Amino acid sequence: MPLALEFSGVDFAYSHGPPALRGIDLDVDAGEFLAIAGPNGGGKTTLLRLALGLERPTHGTVRLFGEPPDRFRDRARLGYLAQRAQLGVQAPATVREIVAAGRSPLNPFGRLGAADREAIEGAIERVGLAPFANRRLTRLSGGQQQRAFIAKALVADPKLLALDEPTAGVDVEAQEALAELLARLHSELGVTILYVSHEFGAIEHVVERLVLVRERIVFDGPPTSLPGVWHDPSHAHV
Repeated sequence: MPLALEFSGVDFAYSHGPPALRGIDLDVDAGEFLAIAGPNGGGKTTLLRLALGLERPTHGTVRLFGEPPDRFRDRARLGYLAQRAQLGVQAPATVREIVAAGRSPLNPFGRLGAADREAIEGAIERVGLAPFANRRLTRLSGGQQQRAFIAKALVADPKLLALDEPTAGVDVEAQEALAELLARLHSELGVTILYVSHEFGAIEHVVERLVLVRERIVFDGPPTSLPGVWHDPSHAHV
């Protein structure tokens, strides 16, 4: 399998701050469903930002589909769901308008054609929001809002889907529904998924591999190999 992501000896520190990551070696195969977990401040979001080229390593190298992430030539094919606080969930836009914005990078002249409109409706359908396509985001539940932004990330047919704390602020039922949605999307589309969260109970049964980050990688393997209490989804947090 080709590598979607490769970290080799990566250290990172924010300006004038202590190290956020040390000695990160990590390979992710194309098409893999990977959860990255760890405590707040443990470096998991920093790792994701390095993977997407939003930060550069202090030492070591990162490759995204074989290229330096900050120079990746097909950035429109990277689907990124930022943390909920950054998503603008109070925007007075409809589901369809939010999803259509995800198609814009493929259309530098701002015109959406028939193929774009078909992709927009298909992405909305995939996440189960077709009945709400014309509803404003502010009138949706937290779980439905997350689905709308996932559809926005999917609409450009991404090679990689990166989700940063996608279940923050939503109830347990919505978390479980999101996990099932991601499992189905992964099966149907074969897209590489990076799922970053300090909690992984909701997705423990659907991810193939779990990486725990506390400045370094302290565990890398199937969730079922975690010791003790972490086998209980109700305690699956770090």
